[in-house]
Amino acid sequence: LNDNPSHYKITLSGTVKSPKINFDPPFLMLMPVPLDVKTETTINIIPQDFLRKSQIQVELPELELEDGDRIYPFSVQFPEGKNIVISSDGTNKEIICHISFRSSRPVSFLGNMFFIDEEGN
Repeated sequence: LNDNPSHYKITLSGTVKSPKINFDPPFLMLMPVPLDVKTETTINIIPQDFLRKSQIQVELPELELEDGDRIYPFSVQFPEGKNIVISSDGTNKEIICHISFRSSRPVSFLGNMFFIDEEGN
């Protein structure tokens, strides 16, 4: 230092953590119900490694019936909001999500609902 060439070598290392979302329970099975009766359940969304505030969006499936009609029998509500919040200790708060299904037509479905953040992850 002091105009002398430095013989110090600095090595930096680290790990990159990508934000991810886990679910409790990890999969969902709604019970069969009579036509036009709502069935619902609650899941906990567990965000991990989010470094800034974000918001959850949901892509709900569209179902095609045998006659070609298309319906959206699922609905989702976030009673405490859908923001991913970072607490003072750096962890992310769980998000409560109510998922419901109602159809006036007979239908069964096996597929995915997509929960994404504002960046499409």
